[in-house]
Amino acid sequence: MNLRKIIFELHKILGLTTGIVVFIVAITGCCWAFRDEIESLYDDYKKVSPQNKPILTPTEAKMYAQEVFPNNHIHGTLFKKADDAIEVIFYDPEPEFYQSVFLNPYTGNVIQVDDHLSGFFAFILKGHMRLWLPKDIGEQVVGASILVFMLIIISGIFLWVPKKRKNLKQRLQFEWKSGTRWKRKNFDLHTIIGFYICSLALILAFTGSVMSYNWMKYVLYKSLGGDKEAAFIIPENIGTPNQDEDVLPIDLLIPKLQAASPNAESFELHYPTGPEASIYVEVSNSSGLYYDSDFRFFDQHTLEEIETPGIYGKYENAKVADKILRMNYDIHIGAIGGIAGKIIAFLVSLLTASLPVTGILLWYGRTYKKKHKKLAEVEL
Repeated sequence: MNLRKIIFELHKILGLTTGIVVFIVAITGCCWAFRDEIESLYDDYKKVSPQNKPILTPTEAKMYAQEVFPNNHIHGTLFKKADDAIEVIFYDPEPEFYQSVFLNPYTGNVIQVDDHLSGFFAFILKGHMRLWLPKDIGEQVVGASILVFMLIIISGIFLWVPKKRKNLKQRLQFEWKSGTRWKRKNFDLHTIIGFYICSLALILAFTGSVMSYNWMKYVLYKSLGGDKEAAFIIPENIGTPNQDEDVLPIDLLIPKLQAASPNAESFELHYPTGPEASIYVEVSNSSGLYYDSDFRFFDQHTLEEIETPGIYGKYENAKVADKILRMNYDIHIGAIGGIAGKIIAFLVSLLTASLPVTGILLWYGRTYKKKHKKLAEVEL
């Protein structure tokens, strides 16, 4: 077998092995692309009438929300504008529990409770990340399949190059006639669509793999010249408790941050996990984007700001390698390019989902043709 035949066999076997996984991941990726825009159509309950009075402190918000779920862990509390409800986010890994309690920021009344593990988009995300299988199994299957899919794309690019230059035009545009057979049409759909989306599909697959594998994140970061730890690290406190405090320092933090960053979209405060841990606040600076958020850490006793050795700190202090890695999720969902980027990500995901289908039909057509030919020879 020559090199082209070997690569063709590899392309075929890997495609048949991972085809259904790639199809599910791609289709669910399409559905996820416009989640924020779709959910914004029915989230009026997140808005309240502004009042000329102070909003709840983090301690008060925690107290009111804990009455709803007294036995679950609060991941963080999200503060937005004066006309936005306060969202208290609960999360426990085992058994998995992920719900939000929305509070009136002026009275503490519960407006609504959202279960993030149920509903259409929760179903879509589970399929995208783990094929609706148990987490430990599904995530490994998806991660490995997407790595294989990158090999399929690379081998497909090699196979796309025609043996004869005169056939190049047929690989770049559809030239169907009334008598063109379905096998030819299917071949064109597979090769021409595959060629035009291969680079973007490779980017989506690669960014997804970076989120799946820490070793891949580390290799990417170090290859870009990164000199920090490619991880999210919460530093420890540096101060000592003050027993004479009338007001908890944490309750002074949100007004302080709002005054310092009046144009920020939101402030997600995370309560210290223990006496040694600092408070961390994710300051969202852009609607619909994550990479340019500021991750700020404060001593829970003195509110003195503490630097983190990880890449997730203030965006203005991020170096090129830090920024690229922080952009990974926004690139993956297309948000890095705004609504146009999301449309591109949607179309690329949709067309990617077509490749396993047309590929299987190609395999079936060739296999059926060979069997049919053998049967005809036997009958003769």
